[in-house]
Amino acid sequence: MTYFVLFLWLCFVLGGLAVASNPSPYYGVVGLVLASVGGCGWLLSLGVSFVALVLFMVYLGGMLVVFVYSVSLAADPF
Repeated sequence: MTYFVLFLWLCFVLGGLAVASNPSPYYGVVGLVLASVGGCGWLLSLGVSFVALVLFMVYLGGMLVVFVYSVSLAADPF
């Protein structure tokens, strides 16, 4: 169990670094998903499942909507 929690913590940290260091939004959203899954899994291991569910639904859902909107604006030539 300790190795699994350390793996989730590593996913959280690497996902955060991927979001901060990628100029392309396509790869940044992969880091966002990785960080969100790692953070929510870490919270689940601590026993706060409701907070993890709310964080996953609100944070990830909201950020993915903003990502889709910004990609669609960037792809539109007019």
